Amino acid sequence: MQNTPTPDELLDVVARFLTEVALPQLPPAAAFHARVAANALQVVRRQMALGHGQRHAEQQRLQALLGLLAAQDSTGARQDSTEAGQDGTEATPDTAEATSDSTPVTEDIQEATLAAANARLSRAIATGALAPDDPLLLDHLWQTTFERLAVDQPGYASYRAELARSV
Repeated sequence: MQNTPTPDELLDVVARFLTEVALPQLPPAAAFHARVAANALQVVRRQMALGHGQRHAEQQRLQALLGLLAAQDSTGARQDSTEAGQDGTEATPDTAEATSDSTPVTEDIQEATLAAANARLSRAIATGALAPDDPLLLDHLWQTTFERLAVDQPGYASYRAELARSV
């Protein structure tokens, strides 16, 4: 049984060593690189803590967006959702496996599915199938950006202000 240290604790110890011990003793150029390395470790920590939930939330938003597009054919008639996959694409063995409730989704499959859904969203915007000012799209883009900032730049002033405003 493995109790400690956890991966998060290991990353924290190395980041603290870089910033508190090594950084003050290094020449300016090396100190800069040590700071960059410590920041990279902190990003990895946040990715580990938040990444899975963020990917799941993004996938859900994309499924909602792409499902709405798939639900309408060229005449505007609604399509039965059982004829299409969760993200509005035709269900293929690959997408059926990735979206099936009974099949555990690995992060690799989830990432591939997410990339494919984002590519479909980009095509829908580029072709005019989805208006760039669609409220669902704008909400998705805002949420995705906000989630990225939580990992990449949680100290960013505008992020913190918006976070405080939304609570």
